[in-house]
Amino acid sequence: VKDVDFGRGEITVRQGKGQKDRITMLPGTLLQALQDHLRRVRQQHEADLKNGLGQAPLPDALGRKYPNANREWGWQWVFPASSHYVDRITGIRHRHHLHESVIQKAVHQAAHRAGLAKRVTTHTFRHSFATHLL
Repeated sequence: VKDVDFGRGEITVRQGKGQKDRITMLPGTLLQALQDHLRRVRQQHEADLKNGLGQAPLPDALGRKYPNANREWGWQWVFPASSHYVDRITGIRHRHHLHESVIQKAVHQAAHRAGLAKRVTTHTFRHSFATHLL
């Protein structure tokens, strides 16, 4: 969540292609919908915390340096999974991010409902977004 900057209209993408971080724009047309979504996700996170859950896996050594950071709102996933899993190493229950196949399936179903004959993938959105910026 901390990588979404509504004020600047930016999203920081961590460990993208080549394991590099980059900043991309957050389209203004998505601001309200994403803010509404994050309100619902925050409610889910607060409910998880009340149930002794709500811990996100942290990168590298941050968990050792900041032992309570994994419960902070900023470290939670923007698109969390609907269920929890148990980390085999730590035994801690986490809510991971949505698996890419869940998003791909939703995109395929939406394209089918829209009557699109061409193959539509999540990568199609990236290309069409870039094209419309030109």
